[in-house]
Amino acid sequence: MGVTPDMVTAAGTLGTVVAALVFYPRGQLAAGTLVITFFVFADLLDGVLARLGGGRGSRWGAFLDSSLDRLGDAAIFSGLAIHFALERRPVLACVALFCLVAGALVSYVKARAEGLGFNCDVGLVERPERLVGALVPAFLDGLGVPYVLAAGLWLLALGSAVTVVQRVLHVRRQALAPAASTPSADRESDER
Repeated sequence: MGVTPDMVTAAGTLGTVVAALVFYPRGQLAAGTLVITFFVFADLLDGVLARLGGGRGSRWGAFLDSSLDRLGDAAIFSGLAIHFALERRPVLACVALFCLVAGALVSYVKARAEGLGFNCDVGLVERPERLVGALVPAFLDGLGVPYVLAAGLWLLALGSAVTVVQRVLHVRRQALAPAASTPSADRESDER
């Protein structure tokens, strides 16, 4: 049909961004979450499509997918922050923004560590947990369940902060180990 994995990735991200920034600010949390969930699941198909098309995905596809995942995540938490700001709930707007920044930092720390040759497969809250931790409470809040979204965001903020610290400490232990000196790490320290 001519549909490439990259097209599926882009469509999934576009749908997520539009749904999050249209439905959430209007307070349509249940409807918005259903639409976002559809596009998140559609985005999961890009890897399947890549494997069916040639047995494995490309490095470009992996880069595009993870980059656009950050954009989709940012739209979800931005939409929630705008929703809370419009409802005059500044503390929860700030918590949603913290989740956005902490989620990006969780991903960045891992990518940077792995780019320097370190293992960084640790952490309490990764992308799937962040999505479930935001979308399920948002959906329930949209159905009228009180306090669930606030509690979910506070827990997600805490879990994301813990994950950043876990990853930084994990990489630090590797960096300070006697045999941990890697050419890329030495080159990076020379560049500073």
